[in-house]
Amino acid sequence: MNEERDLLNPPSTDFSMLDYDCAYIPGNKVRMNYKYVAKASKHFATAVIARGWRRFGKYFFHPICNGCNECKSIRISAKDYHYTKSQKKSIKRNADTQIIVQKPTLTQAHINLYNKYHSFKHEKDQWQHRNISQREYHENFVDGAHNFGKEVLYIRDDKLIGVDLIDVLDDGISSIYFYYDPDYASLSLGTYSLLYQIQLANILELPWIYLGYWVDGCKAFAYKPKFQPQELLDGFPHVSQEPEWEEWNLPE
Repeated sequence: MNEERDLLNPPSTDFSMLDYDCAYIPGNKVRMNYKYVAKASKHFATAVIARGWRRFGKYFFHPICNGCNECKSIRISAKDYHYTKSQKKSIKRNADTQIIVQKPTLTQAHINLYNKYHSFKHEKDQWQHRNISQREYHENFVDGAHNFGKEVLYIRDDKLIGVDLIDVLDDGISSIYFYYDPDYASLSLGTYSLLYQIQLANILELPWIYLGYWVDGCKAFAYKPKFQPQELLDGFPHVSQEPEWEEWNLPE
């Protein structure tokens, strides 16, 4: 019992950021609650991700916005997943795409691809953008991976065209971040990467894909209803409380 309690309550530093502009709801402000955990176990990561937290590097976090509760956590049932016709076509288009799953790494190819993708999204969707440094990339995507964080590399024409950062947990896979080469947009790599997560979860006999947050009306999340069946979690219960996920068919 004491060991279980210690795993769920590792030494940490807890803090909140000052409010800043919300990227999902124009005019709203965001406040994030952070927990910095230098040595997080897979058991701890599983517990908090199942309760709506997210992870970047050694930081676990969730929103605590004043007067707003629009961020709902989503997870996909991997075992019962239903492939659409367009998703099956995405799989066929990537028949020659090589996939490598390994511990997160940092190479110049990673940095170049990350910056190319975000420059593209800045022009296409008006994302805020500045080139990421090697230090920032390491802190966000390499540091804190421990024994459960992985990267899925997508290779085509002998070059890196996509990177998917994930956590492989006790009960599923948590999607952290994905970026790709816009020159290969025709491959639908964003869709394909998530379908590969579902395939990997089934190989590992893990029931869930944790897909982050859903905000009704937010363009950035418009792809999420296309992956069914899903469950929704309202709120962010403490690790001592059982999360109450409910079946949810998001509006397509």
